Amino acid sequence: MKPFLFHEFDTKSAAAWKQKIQVDLKGLDYNETLLWKTEEDIVVKPFYTATDRKALPINMPTSSFAICQSIFVDDEKIANSLAVNALKRGVNSIQFTANKRFDSAVLLKNIDISTTKIFFKLHFLDEKFVEKLSKITLPTKTFYQIDILGNLAENGNWYDNLKADFRILNAISKTVSQAICVDVSLYENAGAGIVQQLAYALSHTNEYLENLAEGAVKNIHFIFSVRGNYFFEIAKLRAFRILIKALFEEYGQTDLHIEIFVQPSLRNKTIFDYNVNMLRTTSESMSAILGGANTISNVRYDAVYHKSNEFGERISRNQLLILKEEAGFNEGQFFAEGSYYIESITNQLAEKGLALFQQLEKKGGFLKLLKEGVIQQKITERAQKELAKFDAQELRLLGTNLHPNASNQMLSDIELYPFVKQRNIKTLLIPINRNRLSEAYEKERLENEKKIASKAINKNS
Repeated sequence: MKPFLFHEFDTKSAAAWKQKIQVDLKGLDYNETLLWKTEEDIVVKPFYTATDRKALPINMPTSSFAICQSIFVDDEKIANSLAVNALKRGVNSIQFTANKRFDSAVLLKNIDISTTKIFFKLHFLDEKFVEKLSKITLPTKTFYQIDILGNLAENGNWYDNLKADFRILNAISKTVSQAICVDVSLYENAGAGIVQQLAYALSHTNEYLENLAEGAVKNIHFIFSVRGNYFFEIAKLRAFRILIKALFEEYGQTDLHIEIFVQPSLRNKTIFDYNVNMLRTTSESMSAILGGANTISNVRYDAVYHKSNEFGERISRNQLLILKEEAGFNEGQFFAEGSYYIESITNQLAEKGLALFQQLEKKGGFLKLLKEGVIQQKITERAQKELAKFDAQELRLLGTNLHPNASNQMLSDIELYPFVKQRNIKTLLIPINRNRLSEAYEKERLENEKKIASKAINKNS
């Protein structure tokens, strides 16, 4: 029996809909009037039907997303206290970021490693340290976010050198599970387009697969950042799952668990009218959920200019808790299934991402093109186009270049330097810089604040 009311409506084909629209356009061309293309040539149509489905299989997570708290390890006792507190307040995952070796026993004290998903984002390379750390954690619950190629791309140098870095990573991956990470968030935060992110992620991964031991494919996981283009960010993560599954199968690996760790991007976050950042991160977290993120670590609304603080961390944590426990997103990874629009975008992104990946491989692969500066140049070109749109107000950030609050003063609130820092070290190649769209605008406003403050001081003295 058909559902109530549905039997009262005749099924119309896509051709019939298009014919009706063409009549209503009164002679205007359908393609020129109602179809539009993004800068990456993704076609968006005015309507979608079942004929737009290709039903490509997507290896989506079978369980709900983990809520993660990201904690920087400077003092092990403080970091442990923050982690224990966060776990009591609802998170079930912790990301520890460290620039140096730490006392793992102190850091993990009173943390149930059998139920807590733990990520160690290590900005150093030490085989013995990682092996020691792996002996007191569970391999099924622990991920080591070690990315030697990502480090090279972002900092312009190897930890040691090419041979040494690959030798150490290879040794780690043979003895420690989930030890290799591909950090795609670098490209998004530097201004790369979605197709670029997908292609670079594949090429970045392929470089590891070609240069590490055969079993390394089982140890690779991913970090992504998502921004404000809601449906396209959902489609980006879904397209990546299609593409990475196909790449892994080329190496003879099937039915692999594909782990994707997601954070909102900082590229569209602002200093002025900072509360809008909460709206941005909420939307972006929803994209991550619907896109199939395994783990989500939200970004504080004040992360750009404030040091870590209890209020900001609580808000960012509660955004995810509300989405999961109160807004019905607990099984959100399945919500986009059957959406003709999202599936159409997903398929187009996957096709274009694959095509660009194939071009990169024909030209020598990720590492070769990184050394030649080609990838950096392409990202810079895309970022500059985006910035030009921002300057022309074709791309808008509420509270910054759209309806700015002139009375909003931020100079006295800044605790962290919020802009791209100048590098004064010699590098092997051009680094890829994470940067925000609104930086130049914010610098100008802060300089005006300084001038006004200086005038006031001189007037009163």
